[in-house]
Amino acid sequence: MGYDVSLSGLQNAQTDLSVIGNNIANADTNGFKGSSVQFANLVAASAYTNPKDIVGIGSTLASIDQNFSQGTIQQTGSALDLAVSGDGFFTVKNSVTGQASFTRNGNFSLDSTGATTSGKSYIVDSTGNRLQLLGAGGTGTADAAVPTTDSAGSAFSGVTVAANGQVSAAYADGTSTVIGTVALASFASPEGLQQLGAANYAATGISGSPSYGQPGNNANGTLLSGALEASNVDLSSAMVNLITAQQYFQANAKAIDTNTTISEAIINLHS
Repeated sequence: MGYDVSLSGLQNAQTDLSVIGNNIANADTNGFKGSSVQFANLVAASAYTNPKDIVGIGSTLASIDQNFSQGTIQQTGSALDLAVSGDGFFTVKNSVTGQASFTRNGNFSLDSTGATTSGKSYIVDSTGNRLQLLGAGGTGTADAAVPTTDSAGSAFSGVTVAANGQVSAAYADGTSTVIGTVALASFASPEGLQQLGAANYAATGISGSPSYGQPGNNANGTLLSGALEASNVDLSSAMVNLITAQQYFQANAKAIDTNTTISEAIINLHS
């Protein structure tokens, strides 16, 4: 057994341990989706090699796959905590660069930074990215902006989000105004989304472009207000996987030790 064979196994075990460790570290991160590692075997052969003479030469990383299964939905009671039950993603945009990203973490709040200058507050995530509503005619998206006063000059008093994604602002005089509908994005291949951190993803050529729609329509999923989707990491399964990966690492390390012992014995025979 060659060193390169065992080294490939050792490297793969390290990758597996890192991915599992990341899953465990994010078991309490809202909207987090766990990953799993897929490996492939390597062989030394050509088109003319006798199939019975093919020698395995180790393994290699095939892919690190995202698991987009539904996480547990937990009630919070906060009107701007939103959870998707289904396959859709919230869309948020960076207010400076305009860069869009997609997330299952619906922990939103009102940002009053622009209230004194623009008369609007924006619904934002924890990093300041603005939640997106469906654009005019149901195409594209627009920032979720809440006027701080109504047409009569009454002050803003609260916001609600309905199951169909409709966002309404209430005012001190008892009136309310619908400011838009939450835009949920769906993808042909969500497994192709690129991780950005903070439970956010970017669209890629593999995932396809986002298709926007209203909650409850097609593949968008339904919307729950006053709730958050927890991480979909199963700690019990993750711990079992961790033990397996650790044994995998130790076995390959032992194989390298054995190779070293054999090599030293051969050298001593010729000395």
